[in-house]
Amino acid sequence: MSEPVSALGNASFEGFATIREIGPMGMITLRAKHDLPGLPAALKAVLGLGLPERRQILSVGETRVGWMSPDELLILLPYGEVAATLTALTNALTGAHVMVVDVSDARCLFRIEGEKAAQVLMKLCPVDFATLEPGELRRTRVAQVAGAFWAEEGGYTLVAFRSVAAYVMGLLTHSAQPGSELFAG
Repeated sequence: MSEPVSALGNASFEGFATIREIGPMGMITLRAKHDLPGLPAALKAVLGLGLPERRQILSVGETRVGWMSPDELLILLPYGEVAATLTALTNALTGAHVMVVDVSDARCLFRIEGEKAAQVLMKLCPVDFATLEPGELRRTRVAQVAGAFWAEEGGYTLVAFRSVAAYVMGLLTHSAQPGSELFAG
């Protein structure tokens, strides 16, 4: 079995915020109506997390479950746990109309960290950061591409398609250039 490789070799950039590509990370898309009987129990049994509310992300340790749409969840976990988690979720939801798919190698993750991390995303995403709640996952545009992000201690985590990883890294590093802050402080 080959070893997983991150999209950009864990590239990083130091500006007025720190940009880091994180990888590899396990990611599973679970497609199912959120009112599916047994879904919350299956998530709790397999992941130790419940069903997130609309536009929320829940976490315990290195595992996260994020609301992506009314019939889609994104599960993030250590890369080595994906196969066992796929099997466990599939077994826990046997007979239900669901799709559980490993998308680890189709996505990439970035961390934007530092006191001014929000400014990096403010330049790129049509999101009102003043209304962003703790634990809120925002699915949005990052300039010209689809992405989703949420705040975590020390900054933000951003997920995008792996095929646009270099483009997203370029956007983030350009946005974090020293001297390009939106406001002082």
